[in-house]
Amino acid sequence: MRAIVIALAFAAGMISTSLAQTWPTHPIRLVVNFPPGGAADLLARLIGQSLGETLGQPVVIENKGGANGNLGGEAVARSAPDGYSLLMSSGSMVAINPHLYASMPFDPAKDLIPVASVARVPFYLVVRAENPVQDFKAFIADLRANPGKRNFGSPGIGSSPHLAAELLKKMTGTDAVHVPYRGAAPALNDLLAGQLDFLFDPGIAIEHVKAGKLRAIAIGSAQRSPQLPDVPTLAELGLAGFDADAIFGVYAPAGTPRDIVARLNTEINRALATVALKERIMVVGNIPAAMSPDEFGERAREDSKRFGAIIRERGITAGNN
Repeated sequence: MRAIVIALAFAAGMISTSLAQTWPTHPIRLVVNFPPGGAADLLARLIGQSLGETLGQPVVIENKGGANGNLGGEAVARSAPDGYSLLMSSGSMVAINPHLYASMPFDPAKDLIPVASVARVPFYLVVRAENPVQDFKAFIADLRANPGKRNFGSPGIGSSPHLAAELLKKMTGTDAVHVPYRGAAPALNDLLAGQLDFLFDPGIAIEHVKAGKLRAIAIGSAQRSPQLPDVPTLAELGLAGFDADAIFGVYAPAGTPRDIVARLNTEINRALATVALKERIMVVGNIPAAMSPDEFGERAREDSKRFGAIIRERGITAGNN
């Protein structure tokens, strides 16, 4: 019996190796679980183009937003584990959503496996340029003078930008109304249109900051941003330990051959090391972050503990805002 088990394991390993050597033979689908225009979408298109060139097959981007990333995540989790269906997601779908939803149609920790991180995404606290608030001190003073009268947008309930704002409210003793959207781009559009007072932006607002349409008054990271080096961190401004960064990266259905996962990780990390891709990622306000699959998975587990505590303390669920 033991000999049969060993033989089967050996055969499975041979099949996996053989598949990895011939893969890919046709286009790869890279699902983005948020609408076009957001950080996940921009990163997917950058890394997809690079992967297509190195793998010799097109990488087709498919936007499938909804349910805070769950719809796209489930679509990939239910796909064949053959290396032809991948997911580009923010860390929130894996690390945060299980704390938000009483039940999910799939288990991100079991039904998906980490392939490669792509970028660390800082969140920039931005307001419109015509807002009389000039700095963080004035911003907090305004919130305290108008409890519950200011509003902020986010890509969705429990998204990393939403939790960044909740952490800000907690640490400053202020209140503001949350307006959830189905992605970062729609929230940004409403800020520019004057429908919102502020938001934590994942980098897509930087061009508007540089154009003078928006004002960045702080960054919710442990370090300053290379793109906006003059903008202080919230920790520098008195909110000790404030760090709301998210890691965006690529996942695959559980059961995807390890050799394929290893090759994808190698190719993505190689692309992230090139000057051209580094610069393009930095332009959209993100910071390249190459990791092994194990390192990527461990970061998700750490974020789950950190953000789960905030969610429980603030009483946030997918059914309220």
